[in-house]
Amino acid sequence: MSLLSTNDQVLAQHAQSLPADSREPTKSASLTEQLIEAIVTGTYPAGTKVSEAGLAAAFGVSRGPLREAMMRVEALGLVERVPHVGARVVTLTHRQLAEIYAVREALEGMAARLACAHITDAEIEQLSAVLDTHHAYIERVEGAAYFHQQGDFDFHYCIIKASHNQKLINLLCGELYHLLRMYRFQSPRAHSRPKQALQEHMQILAAIRERDAELAEMLMRRHIQRSRQLIEQQITD
Repeated sequence: MSLLSTNDQVLAQHAQSLPADSREPTKSASLTEQLIEAIVTGTYPAGTKVSEAGLAAAFGVSRGPLREAMMRVEALGLVERVPHVGARVVTLTHRQLAEIYAVREALEGMAARLACAHITDAEIEQLSAVLDTHHAYIERVEGAAYFHQQGDFDFHYCIIKASHNQKLINLLCGELYHLLRMYRFQSPRAHSRPKQALQEHMQILAAIRERDAELAEMLMRRHIQRSRQLIEQQITD
């Protein structure tokens, strides 16, 4: 009889599909990334209870690197400790999301303003290439969904990096970034507005290209505000 719970058995099946070197005990950083992606993309759904013993067995690692990876994932806000329950994947409420978007509105507006002063020509071309890729994708799927990109391929992430303000980058590309990716992956597609969002991104890029800091900040804040208003409407409903 298996000693693993149903959840842990699912995790084990997922882990077995990974390359062998990603399960080596010494690669706690790699394990952290695997856990983040599994949570963000819904392999471990919101509210799922996770245990160190189960995850260690599922990924074929010792408790040491697993514990370190879990601490990092908890620090990002993706896993929470609940009294008498243990560790579980966080469940974001609409109210919590509205608060996150309010913070984004202010900080990403600042990032867009700073990007106008500090962005390099190469970074502008990178942003342009990202939007070209997104436009081609949306046309191919007839606007069914936006691109769930990350890292250097994520438009917002690129602008934050282009601010060249490390404190701002740490704030927005840490906990908030992964929580928002989790929401993007797992939210109903009916709440997305891909073509309008892409158009707004193009307007923001045009302002940054012209080094118009005031316009770039206003457009970014307005862009995020529209998404926040959709979430707040869900709270009202």
